Amino acid sequence: MTQLITILIILASVLLVLVVLMQNPKGGGLSSDFGAAQQIGGVKQTNDFIEKATWSLAGFIAVMSIVMTLMYSSAGIIEEIPQQEQTEEVPTEE
Repeated sequence: MTQLITILIILASVLLVLVVLMQNPKGGGLSSDFGAAQQIGGVKQTNDFIEKATWSLAGFIAVMSIVMTLMYSSAGIIEEIPQQEQTEEVPTEE
């Protein structure tokens, strides 16, 4: 199960990188490549889709990371690190 979640997180991360690279910081992005489509409202729809895809993928990665952390902690894989007892040595006067 953890392998499946790991693969999904990696796949979503790669898709998120690709979606972010499609965006233009000035708001054009992928929609600016469709010249004539700008006249019929294609720009707004493309920008909305890319923005929704970005937020959806980021949310999916966050949720799956939390789920995976809870699975590991409940399975006991993450063990508490035992604290070493610190003993103070009292200097003896001789």
